[in-house]
Amino acid sequence: MSYPVTFQMDYVQRRSRLTTFLRYILAIPHFFFAIFYAIGFYVVYIIAWFALMFTARWPASLYEFMSGFLRYVVRLSAYLSLGVDQYPPFSGAEDNSYPVRVLIAPPLDHYNRLKVFFRGIYAILATVIRYALGIVIAFVAFLSWFVIVITGRQPASLQNALNFSLAYTTRADALLFLLTETYPPFGESDAATAQPAT
Repeated sequence: MSYPVTFQMDYVQRRSRLTTFLRYILAIPHFFFAIFYAIGFYVVYIIAWFALMFTARWPASLYEFMSGFLRYVVRLSAYLSLGVDQYPPFSGAEDNSYPVRVLIAPPLDHYNRLKVFFRGIYAILATVIRYALGIVIAFVAFLSWFVIVITGRQPASLQNALNFSLAYTTRADALLFLLTETYPPFGESDAATAQPAT
């Protein structure tokens, strides 16, 4: 059975030197938007935690909000780490036209209350791996910035490292956000190996 959260990121070898050079300046509006989105996330997280503890079910509207927040965070992370050039939308809605896609299965009929209550402990290993891969993402993005600014191309090897790391961190976040109680597999990526466009 496939994991309930999948990550896909399209690979385009040729990249814009200018938007890469100015990436963090261009993303400033998103930094402000993300602050307000994150405030909503924390409020919904607390409400959802209590709902799951009392009913063992996700309220549908809250699940959609949290799923949207995860999709938004992943798209912004991919953009900031130079996985894609296309500017991310100010939305967490599904968008198959965007080169980064996070597919999230519908909520389960019943959640394990113990796993919800002890999520911080239950997810320690995933959190440690996620932290380590966050360092990998930052390092790969740093290398990619220089390579793209100089050559106008993103090497497939760097893109593959981003694919792998972002795929796992997306799934780890889904576990931390209570969207799934299934532990994220390490080494399984839905993102295809990057191949230069022909």
